[in-house]
Amino acid sequence: MPKREDFVIAGHSVAPGTRATVELPVAVMSDHTPVTMSVHVVHGRRPGPVIFVSAAIHGDEVIGVEIVRRLLKLRQLGSIAGTILAVPIVNTFGFLNHSRYLPDRRDLNRSFPGSAGGSLAARLAHLFLTEVVMRSDIGIDLHSAAIHRMNLPQIRIAGQDEQLMELAETFGAPVILTSGLRDGSLRAEAAKRGRPILLYEAGEGLRFDEMGARAGMRGILRVMHKIGMVGSRGVSKPRSAPLRCRKSEWLRAPRGGLLRAFRTTGDIVGEGDVIAAVADPFGTVESEILAPREGIIVGRANMPIVNEGDAIFHLAEMHSFARAESAMEQYSAQLEADPLFDEDEII
Repeated sequence: MPKREDFVIAGHSVAPGTRATVELPVAVMSDHTPVTMSVHVVHGRRPGPVIFVSAAIHGDEVIGVEIVRRLLKLRQLGSIAGTILAVPIVNTFGFLNHSRYLPDRRDLNRSFPGSAGGSLAARLAHLFLTEVVMRSDIGIDLHSAAIHRMNLPQIRIAGQDEQLMELAETFGAPVILTSGLRDGSLRAEAAKRGRPILLYEAGEGLRFDEMGARAGMRGILRVMHKIGMVGSRGVSKPRSAPLRCRKSEWLRAPRGGLLRAFRTTGDIVGEGDVIAAVADPFGTVESEILAPREGIIVGRANMPIVNEGDAIFHLAEMHSFARAESAMEQYSAQLEADPLFDEDEII
């Protein structure tokens, strides 16, 4: 059997059966400090697909960084087929500043495809797209809600792509939410170039969420097993198929005041259920927020202080109330019973 070739990225060679962190130059800051994007390459001895796993495209979405850290410590990676390109922090500038944005206030996830000679956001988008995304066969991009909001673990895909839907089912998050592609986003640009990407959402900006981290790491392993990169050892099967939700909407505060939420992410609600109330600070005027239809809460605001029109609950439609309740019960039970790591999985 011929020896597998080295994986070459930005002039650096990674031999089969080895791993290395490669620093890709991004820019030099105003104080002459160089900034790089770090890509950890795990190059298997056996041929197989190339997968990228990325986090912190929005610098305050830190849960993905933790998921990548846990993933890279798994013993299974020592015998993978194919190659992993792990980028725990895409937006270093935002990460250091605890900010969603770049220093020029641009949103990196609205800056693709970028350009080598454009703004800071354009240059970073171009670098990530050319050196990581286009070198891969498939990608998993990890996100969370913004600060003061929380998301239920969910996979977002666009349209009716059968390959993506199959991979989303394999990932095993409780919800698969169909959401459109936005101009300038990584998903939109990757779709144009024939690179399927699963977008994973879980938790809150600038916070770790243990269940979201567990679900994300387990989902990545399931996808890697599905595409032939790892064996079945240590890869748990979902107890229940994810809920497919094709429509969702944000329920908004009917007035400004103090928010009391009676429901949270993962709750199944029926039409007309009271899910929150907003009252003025004196308690003289109070407005209830009712569920307009059956659905599952996939996101919510955490701040108890709201203005009129603020987004409070992200409600996704579902096909079966009973099926949704059963699925969420089984999902919660599996995450609680499933250990974060098996002892023989950790390096």
